[in-house]
Amino acid sequence: MISMEMDNQGTRDRTALTVAAETDLSTRLEFSSQSSRFQSAAILTISNTQILLYLGTGDGTILLLSWNPLNSSPMPSSANANGVGSSNSLNTSDDIVLLGSKNLGPHAIEAICTLQESNKVAALAGSFIFLFDVYLMESVNQLIFTKGASAMAKRMISPNMKISDERVSGFDLAAGLPRKGVSGSELRSGLQRRLSGEPSSWSTGHSFVQKIGVFGRTSKRSLLAPDLAKERMGNAGNKRVRNAQWAVAVGKRLFLCEILSTGTDSKMKEVIRHKQSSMVMNEFGLSGNMKVKELPGIEGVLTMAWLDNSIIVGTVNGYSVISIADGLSTPVFLLPDSSSPPLLKCIPRDAEVLLLVDGVGIVVNGAGQPTAGSLLFKYHPNSVGQSGSYVVVAKHGKLELYHKGTGFRVQSISLATTGHSIIADENGGNFVVVATELKVSCLQQVSIEEQLKELLRKKSYDEAVYLAEECINRGEEEHAKERLAFVHAQAGFLLLFDLQFQKAVDHFLQSEVMQPSEIFPFIMPDPNRWSPLVPRNRYWGLHPPPRPLEEVVENGLSTIQREALLKKAGVATGPFTVGETMLPSSSSRSILLELAIQNIIRYLKASRNKDLAPLMKEGVDTLLMYLYRVLGLTEEMEQLASSENSCVVEELEALLEESGHLRTLAFLYASKGLQQRALDIWRIIAQRNLTIPLQGSSVMRKRGKESTGLTHDQLAAAVEAARLLEESSDHKLVLEHLTWIIEMDQDLVVKVLTSSKRSSPLPPDEVFSSVDANAIDVHQRYLRWLIEDQGSEDVRFHTLYALLLAKAAIDGTESISEDVTSHEEAAEIAAGCVLNEKNKFSKDHSHIDEEVQETDEQNDKQLICRSIRERLQSFLLSSDKYDAEAVLELIKASELWPEQAILYRKLGEETLVLQILALKLEDSEAAEQYCAELGRPDAYMQLLDMYLEPGDGKEPMYKAAVRLLHCHGESLDPLQVLEIVHCLCRAVNLDARLSRFEERSRQVQINDESLCDSCHSRLGTKLFAMYPNDSVVCYKCFKRYGEHICPVTGRDFEKNAMFKPSWLVRMNEKNSGI
Repeated sequence: MISMEMDNQGTRDRTALTVAAETDLSTRLEFSSQSSRFQSAAILTISNTQILLYLGTGDGTILLLSWNPLNSSPMPSSANANGVGSSNSLNTSDDIVLLGSKNLGPHAIEAICTLQESNKVAALAGSFIFLFDVYLMESVNQLIFTKGASAMAKRMISPNMKISDERVSGFDLAAGLPRKGVSGSELRSGLQRRLSGEPSSWSTGHSFVQKIGVFGRTSKRSLLAPDLAKERMGNAGNKRVRNAQWAVAVGKRLFLCEILSTGTDSKMKEVIRHKQSSMVMNEFGLSGNMKVKELPGIEGVLTMAWLDNSIIVGTVNGYSVISIADGLSTPVFLLPDSSSPPLLKCIPRDAEVLLLVDGVGIVVNGAGQPTAGSLLFKYHPNSVGQSGSYVVVAKHGKLELYHKGTGFRVQSISLATTGHSIIADENGGNFVVVATELKVSCLQQVSIEEQLKELLRKKSYDEAVYLAEECINRGEEEHAKERLAFVHAQAGFLLLFDLQFQKAVDHFLQSEVMQPSEIFPFIMPDPNRWSPLVPRNRYWGLHPPPRPLEEVVENGLSTIQREALLKKAGVATGPFTVGETMLPSSSSRSILLELAIQNIIRYLKASRNKDLAPLMKEGVDTLLMYLYRVLGLTEEMEQLASSENSCVVEELEALLEESGHLRTLAFLYASKGLQQRALDIWRIIAQRNLTIPLQGSSVMRKRGKESTGLTHDQLAAAVEAARLLEESSDHKLVLEHLTWIIEMDQDLVVKVLTSSKRSSPLPPDEVFSSVDANAIDVHQRYLRWLIEDQGSEDVRFHTLYALLLAKAAIDGTESISEDVTSHEEAAEIAAGCVLNEKNKFSKDHSHIDEEVQETDEQNDKQLICRSIRERLQSFLLSSDKYDAEAVLELIKASELWPEQAILYRKLGEETLVLQILALKLEDSEAAEQYCAELGRPDAYMQLLDMYLEPGDGKEPMYKAAVRLLHCHGESLDPLQVLEIVHCLCRAVNLDARLSRFEERSRQVQINDESLCDSCHSRLGTKLFAMYPNDSVVCYKCFKRYGEHICPVTGRDFEKNAMFKPSWLVRMNEKNSGI
């Protein structure tokens, strides 16, 4: 009777091994005695359809059983209230066949070792090693040199072991005479008869096989099994065949044995027929194809394991490692006095050995160094085995499985008997045999898929992922990566229905086989546009069919409520997936639904980076936009719509318009090339509650957007519309929408008109006819772009540009003049306001701030006006394509004298140019330069006449005239110059007289408070004197220093004369504004 139970500690329990076949030999008369109980066991995998079981009894008999695992299936079981399953039948399985037996003597068989490479089996009984063939068809060889043997172990080669390192040097070929009692000829003839199927009088096992042949359903063909070795060895090809190697502990010695491989059964027959001398046994029980090497060992070895080039042995004192290269031994662990017997298990595929210290399993490498965490067993086992990643321990009819990597116990199997249990395995394979008393149970590893299903059903998602990843790390299966992705997807769906949305999406993102379309039914109910894309595979069918997230949340909350009620009633239920406090309510539903949508969004965003089919991309982007809209994530919606996307407009435009996400809809239209629709949306947004009048000239207006009274959305709409129009070559469309953009920002209009992104420029005539004439700044900047950047030579454009610049310059000049006048008037009014006796101005801080602001605005206006005039002057000088008369007619009445000079020069009005330069601008240098450019001597005479007779009531400009005579006298007519000089001399004489008269006519006011500048005495009514440097002193000081020396400064005016500007010079400076 066998029962199975899972570990109740934690959630890592599962069924990793299951009983596939079992048999009970206790009913056989031959095994009824106590001495017939099983003492050792081993298995040998011949093929997929045959596994040989070797069982050693206490009376020295070797039993050979055959098991076909393909014909076996897990034995049926039923569960009771405690969750323990038991087999329904105790009958012997028909899949286990007893093939034969041999008796090795009266002593118990302590250990069995299969040497598959040489088709041999070794057994330890009565302190000797016996060799026999795998089918018990040949005679048994007793190795005399192993007398006193206490343990043996086959050499295990790890996958990382190099082939060059596998060879053991120092083997000596044994020689000698045949074993006593059996002659060489008799041995050879007996083997020949066994191979040919003939009866042998010396085969002790033959009669036994005949005796139990009915029970084992054996036949001549099944007993001989001539094709099994071929089936096992035939596919080897040219691969290197290893020799069978094993070690034997004899007292303080170690014997390393090697049997040269004979290959197939047919080769064995050839050896017998043609090389009979090689089969002759010497007195030590060795044949010619066996080699032995002796090493120093450790006395009292009870258990041992040979891994690569190290042998680990266990005694009552502890464990040691022995190197086969030099025979040196190194202690690993010391056992306490009261410790259980040592026990070893070699794990070759991981290059590790498990050492048992009481109830603790310590994993070490070949050098004896720990490599992993320890395994904690509940007891010290009788035997240890391995199946895949699991360590199997047995004691008193109970098996337990521990995961070697994590250390968790994953399964416990209870056998019907409680006797000594022995485990035999195929060194990490899928099959394990447990022998207890006279009962044999064959267990096979449950497929990875079934283990994963069980873990997923029990919500052990991390353990399932770990198991799938372990298969990848070991490289055991071809489709391990695909299965891991499968597990992630299945775990994700289970977690999704458990309302653990974040963990669910984490698994989805790690699955390489899951398609984004599998999420679509959770967002949009079927049928929909993408229903054909949804795969119909439900993985292992562990989760319900997809349904909208609202239903998932509702059903999940109902399940939680039901579990809570059952828990209150004392009925055991599974763990809550969301929380005991998350009971159904409107708030909990909304919270969970929002959480679900947020994580689905996270998955769809990650899916956008994958290489998907076009239709799949449409579904991902459209549903992503749909979920953004549900959560009101406006910024994310606009970002998705404005970037490259695969959204389906027909699925979203009605929803976006209904929810008021017009900006997103406009971005979406634009991304799909629907510019007309996008611009219509932007116009609707921009013209909401618009009450801004059209600005006239934008030259002097404030350019700050905050001063326009527009909202941020309106300005942003204008910006986005302008961005689309910059790239559009549809002239009609561009000009149509510029009519409303100009109301938002004229800078944007200019940017659209002058854009270089469109394939063909806009027709200028259509632009001028469409753009309002009052938008002077737009016209001006567009004309500048046409002329300077596009190189237009159209007279109309040049003239219009000059007129617009001139008009702007006139407006700017007049505005500045008005500001200056108003500012001066305000200053005069403020100066006349007296606050109190301290004569403080009646101005508070706010008034001061207003004045500062007005000053800054005035400075800005001056800078703008100066820039416009510089641009106008530069254009008038550089261009020859404009109508100078039209421009001159506009500015003739203004104060734009430099501009007028340029225009008159263009028109050839030389006299007017000189008048402006000399008299209006009073720029003597420019006037002289212009005369030089004319190249006529009379030009200088004309300029000289203008200086001396400026007209309009202006005083003569003598200084400029003198400069002209000095610099360009050689270019003047001498007679005319003499006449002019005569006039100048008379003027200079007159100037001297006037200056002297003015100096003597100066008046000085003296009052009671006046003091002498030298002695500082009060002048009062005393006499005083005034010197040319304006120093006023008393008469006493005047007499003391004299009339030529200043008492204040000490200056002698006779020696150091003092000069002052003449009357004409001062008048000239006064008239010129200096």
